[in-house]
Amino acid sequence: MNQDFPLETPIPPPAPPLKGGARTAARHPPLQGAGGGAHPRMPRSAISCHPPLQGEGWGGDGVKPSDLKLALFDLDNTLLNGDSDFEWSQFLIRIGILDRELFEVKNQAFYDQYKAGTLDIHEFLDFQLKPLSRHPHTTLDEWHGQFMREAILPMIGQPARDLVRQHQASGDLCVVITATNSFITAPIAREFGIEHLIATEPEQRGGEFTGAVAGIPSFKEGKIIRLENWLSDRGWTLEGFNESTFYSDSMNDLPLLRKVSHPVAANPDDTLRRHAEQHGWPIISLR
Repeated sequence: MNQDFPLETPIPPPAPPLKGGARTAARHPPLQGAGGGAHPRMPRSAISCHPPLQGEGWGGDGVKPSDLKLALFDLDNTLLNGDSDFEWSQFLIRIGILDRELFEVKNQAFYDQYKAGTLDIHEFLDFQLKPLSRHPHTTLDEWHGQFMREAILPMIGQPARDLVRQHQASGDLCVVITATNSFITAPIAREFGIEHLIATEPEQRGGEFTGAVAGIPSFKEGKIIRLENWLSDRGWTLEGFNESTFYSDSMNDLPLLRKVSHPVAANPDDTLRRHAEQHGWPIISLR
């Protein structure tokens, strides 16, 4: 079935960047991630996405996962009207950090492979993560702040903000789960007010990126593994939730879409749209 997403009261737009470009990744509060401590826990007072869960370590009277619904959101071309991974490389080319002649054709080729479902994730990550190792983390954070303002905020539409806000208002456990690396995506998840992030993790040593990937990339079947590990670390299972919903645009996410109780095709590519129509999955537009 094909349905439009019902909008609720619009959420206020994000606050304008601070004078002097102070809204950088380094100045955001830390986001809780799934990569072995890459993102320390954000204080619960910062975001009200769901009540405290048993096993989550917040203390006090918790609720069981069986009392809650789990809302999983893909990021690129789902919550965003574009691809943050692709746009990060284009941004670095635009500001003169990467050579246009050497990198632009490769960046487009990898993006086309992703859309076709033929991407070799490890080959791509070697291309995508190497530039992070060539610059200090503080410099990368400054560039990311500019990237957020120039490239990401224009890709966030009101329907996507409203969708997230509806789940938060319902007390659902909200998680961004994305193949894009956590350096790029952590500030974007924060922009949506989502505390929990499962992303591909760039390896770090001494606070600097090495250019390698840490652990299993959050891609295709890897998303299931990463999600199950994330839940297991908290003493939970996917089946333990009252309901699990996953929003995605991509055929690359079919493994996880088949795993949840409520798969939703959001801005779907042609392959996912056909699959959703054949199986009666909801199809929505967040654009």
